[in-house]
Amino acid sequence: MSAGSAGEAGRPGADGLDLAVLERFFADNVPGFRGGLTTELLHGGRSNLTYKATDGANTWVVRRPPLGGLTPSAHDMAREYRVVSALADSAVPVPRAVALADDTLLGVPFSVVEYVPGTVIRTREQLHRLPDHRIAGCAHALVDTLARLHAVDPAEIGLADFGRPEGYLARQVARWYDQWQRVRTRELADIDRLYRRLAETCPPESGFAIVHGDFRIDNAILAPDDPEEVRAVVDWEMATLGDPLADLGLHVAYADPAFAPVLAGAAASTSERLPRPGELARRYAETSGRDVTGLGFHIALGYFKTAVIAEGIHARFRGGLTRGSGFETVGRAPAPLAAAGLRALTGSV
Repeated sequence: MSAGSAGEAGRPGADGLDLAVLERFFADNVPGFRGGLTTELLHGGRSNLTYKATDGANTWVVRRPPLGGLTPSAHDMAREYRVVSALADSAVPVPRAVALADDTLLGVPFSVVEYVPGTVIRTREQLHRLPDHRIAGCAHALVDTLARLHAVDPAEIGLADFGRPEGYLARQVARWYDQWQRVRTRELADIDRLYRRLAETCPPESGFAIVHGDFRIDNAILAPDDPEEVRAVVDWEMATLGDPLADLGLHVAYADPAFAPVLAGAAASTSERLPRPGELARRYAETSGRDVTGLGFHIALGYFKTAVIAEGIHARFRGGLTRGSGFETVGRAPAPLAAAGLRALTGSV
């Protein structure tokens, strides 16, 4: 679709963009732009809104926060742009950062990065077109990429001040409960119970690294002819410095079918043909050299965070502020995710 129907100049249209404003920004800030910009909404805002933009000769990706976002720390465009820029020459594949705008043009900040052609596996159907050995190879490649991310020295790429790793886990527990208070549309006793249990059992950090914050199969662009080649990791809006096991815990938790309402139905990450969480945790431990003892807490924290994010998405859907399809089921997710988080605290991987 084109964003040309944005309407009154200087104000985003129903799709969240104003094409005239965007074209002026591209003309001033995007090398090689030839004019005649059109955009297509790629993802409707479970995280930030993502658009494919082209002038007919070149293609980029534009990202902006969701409409009516209620969890500001989960949609930080400047943080996302900074970490992608910093990782450009590292062993972690990312799109090339092009330009960042503050909130004076669209009312919210937005970023422009290169368009990376490739395959994004979102659904079980897409994943199941692959033979079993390719599915396992893809899962291992993702875990190996995560380990490479956690091996990057933040200071060497200018991210020494990107976060406060000391006390990261306790702050995450408190922050996501605060976000729950902001976005909740109902009372859920298991959310309160999970918060209390996480706060009471919060361990010291196992170490610190750059953490992605939402590392899963559909946040990676794969080579079209080789699902074991990760061409780019995307969606960095929750990146910071923190405990790398938090990234791993959420990544393996995504295997739970309870995540399906958040991930638009039959999500690829919930496929029973993927390696089981214990195998992925062992692969990560071997590749990274890190001790994954106590991963249950980090898995539970992943459930807790995603339950809160799901409630925020549900609140936006109820307010008519989502774009795209599949949002009508997200409100079913917080309760089973919270219950799964409580079980994870007493289980093992």
